[in-house]
Amino acid sequence: MANLVAAGGIVMVPLLLFSGLTLALVVERAQFWWQLHRQQRAWLTAVLGAYADHPQRAVALLKQRPHSPMARIFLAALSLEDATPEEFSLALDSAAQAEIPQLKRFQTWFETVVGIAPLLGLLGTVLGLMEALSSLRMGEGGNEAGVTLGVGEALTSTAVGIVVAMVALLFANLFQGLYRRQRALIQETGGKLEILQRRYYRQTLNRESERYR
Repeated sequence: MANLVAAGGIVMVPLLLFSGLTLALVVERAQFWWQLHRQQRAWLTAVLGAYADHPQRAVALLKQRPHSPMARIFLAALSLEDATPEEFSLALDSAAQAEIPQLKRFQTWFETVVGIAPLLGLLGTVLGLMEALSSLRMGEGGNEAGVTLGVGEALTSTAVGIVVAMVALLFANLFQGLYRRQRALIQETGGKLEILQRRYYRQTLNRESERYR
């Protein structure tokens, strides 16, 4: 790290800080999405199947995964007692909106790094070229070592800035794609749960009407 700072100049300090924090957030997001997608479809299929037979069994399955956004969304709707289909749908939509910040967590950071890392690299280029030009003296031999050091600083900071931005952009697009897939899955399974809830609601109304005949 000390060698990089010496080779790229002062702008290497924020670039290295950005790169280290970005890598840490990449690891955190990778673990989050891996745990989220692990056997998720099979589990959701089991939840929908259980709800069709007995809603309380579906609630029990959902409570087994308290850290799952899908479980929290479904539980928010299923916890409403005697909810009409309209109330059930509103509860699902509200709970899904509440989970969006968790699904898009740190996305703003990645976008910020993509924008600012090349600018820091460009700043390092300007500073390096200024140092190289200051080492030249009109009408004199100049300081060749200073020129070489300035040019090297300019090239190093530019390269590191571009690499940091490329890595952040790669993972930002990857996590954005996973977020879109998860939103599609939420809409798909949420729609299926709404259909099952409407059927269950009609069956309940029919049983109550027959009871009072």
